[in-house]
Amino acid sequence: MENLLYLALFIGVVSIVITDKLTQAFKLSSIWGMLGQISASLVIIMVGNLEVNHISLGNNFELGYLTVPFTLLLLVSFTNVMNIEKVQNPSILLLPFVSLVFFSIAAFVIGHPFVLITGICSSLTLMFILLYGYFTGKVFVGRTLTTSIGFIIAVLSISLIKSSIVTIYIPLFTLALPFTLYYLIQDKITNVQSITVSFLTAILFGVLMYIVPFNIIWYLVVGLTSILVITQFSRKYRFI
Repeated sequence: MENLLYLALFIGVVSIVITDKLTQAFKLSSIWGMLGQISASLVIIMVGNLEVNHISLGNNFELGYLTVPFTLLLLVSFTNVMNIEKVQNPSILLLPFVSLVFFSIAAFVIGHPFVLITGICSSLTLMFILLYGYFTGKVFVGRTLTTSIGFIIAVLSISLIKSSIVTIYIPLFTLALPFTLYYLIQDKITNVQSITVSFLTAILFGVLMYIVPFNIIWYLVVGLTSILVITQFSRKYRFI
């Protein structure tokens, strides 16, 4: 079963890359990129058999017919957290790097080999890209790369959420929140400073996950989710 999930993840990433490149090459509407993400997410659900069919909050709440739509919504939403058109500074990749590291730590604690292996491999790949960009200055961070990373994080998120809904804290507080903060302050201070502040914020909230009781974390998740939903009404901070 895990082999199918690895295969589905690979197919999904390839699908997103191809769709995004075609969209850019032929200057197509962004709706085609979204369709590519939906297709990649359906591959994860159907081929990888990865879906959230219940939510455990003390009692199990079965989603029933809402299972596929709910899983699809989460996958596409998390994929678009890193909704970046063009960024010359590869240091922005520090934010998903932190998120992947905490995914790996959580997977090690929970005992989830797929998330652990994928998280470690993805974080090492990002580290290589960061170091290559630092020493050569040739790395260009665009939508194709950030969307692919976002998709991988989305799949890891769903995988852990199946074990515990509280783990939704990881993508929200170590990625979505830092990126929202980055958007808010990037025009007020230098790019390097805004990335640094967001990076330290991601680390801080990631560490808090192992200090703060889970019931309090759940309140934080609900609160932040509400705020992020509200921000989607503003085009400047929209990532869906």
